[in-house]
Amino acid sequence: MPERGATVEFRDVTKRYADQIAVDSLSFTVPAGKICILVGPSGSGKTTSLKMVNRLIEPSAGAILIDGHDVTKEEPTQLRRRIGYVIQQVGLFPHQTIAENVATVPVLLGWTKQRIAARVTELLALVGLDPARYAPRYPAQLSGGERQRVGLARAIAANPPLMLMDEPFGAIDPIVRARLQDAFLDLQKEVRKTVVFVTHDIDEAIKIGDRIAILRKGGRLAQYDTPRNILEKPADDFVAEFVGRDRALKALALHAVGELELGPPADGPRVSRTSTVRDALALAVEKHAQVLAVTDGDAVVGSVTRDQLLL
Repeated sequence: MPERGATVEFRDVTKRYADQIAVDSLSFTVPAGKICILVGPSGSGKTTSLKMVNRLIEPSAGAILIDGHDVTKEEPTQLRRRIGYVIQQVGLFPHQTIAENVATVPVLLGWTKQRIAARVTELLALVGLDPARYAPRYPAQLSGGERQRVGLARAIAANPPLMLMDEPFGAIDPIVRARLQDAFLDLQKEVRKTVVFVTHDIDEAIKIGDRIAILRKGGRLAQYDTPRNILEKPADDFVAEFVGRDRALKALALHAVGELELGPPADGPRVSRTSTVRDALALAVEKHAQVLAVTDGDAVVGSVTRDQLLL
């Protein structure tokens, strides 16, 4: 797997239709290997912006560059084969096996059968599906969460530096959705792709994004920043309202207990130093505890008070 993805730059990108502007002079840069979330209300141009990257929608003005190369200068089919694409309903081919679905782009690229078989096995294992069990099955035999995992495997089959994801977990029930988010983050640690990801859910954006682009109606950029800065330093009232009045509580999920100044080891309910401050606070409230014992592995390495967890 390559160690980095591709840098993506939106440079004054605009999309006009006959009677409206869907995206208005959009400019920001996604660093290589990072996850950028596009989020905003209905009509803010999130999906339109995403689809202009692989030219499913053509921009009216401006430029989108992948590692400095303008996508409008490339042949669309060749461009799309270099970009992974995951959508809400997955879009697996029902008449093909899971192995054949994952192999779609490698087959188009002319890979050998041996190379394709090895890649399919590798990827199914990587997304948590036993290759021997799942490769010969058909999409109808899988659950929604399993199909979404196959969609992720197919999207990275040809090792693209960039992935586009359009509300990929939007049609999944909350419990499975949380598991898929965690699985996706684990996968990203392995593959280190650049990801542009559309969601309508600000909590999902905060959980998985390295950068978040909040769009207003009409496709205008309200703020582009890290999740922490957006929660702690919203650019204006629109951003503050969009992320929610509980943004201070959400911000606790972005801090680890180990970031706090720990007291001496003490008795009390145990919490890992890698746990979020939000989870630690929830534990303190649940156990009616004023002090938590902080652990590193099995060892107690310090303590933290409930007041500290309120930051």
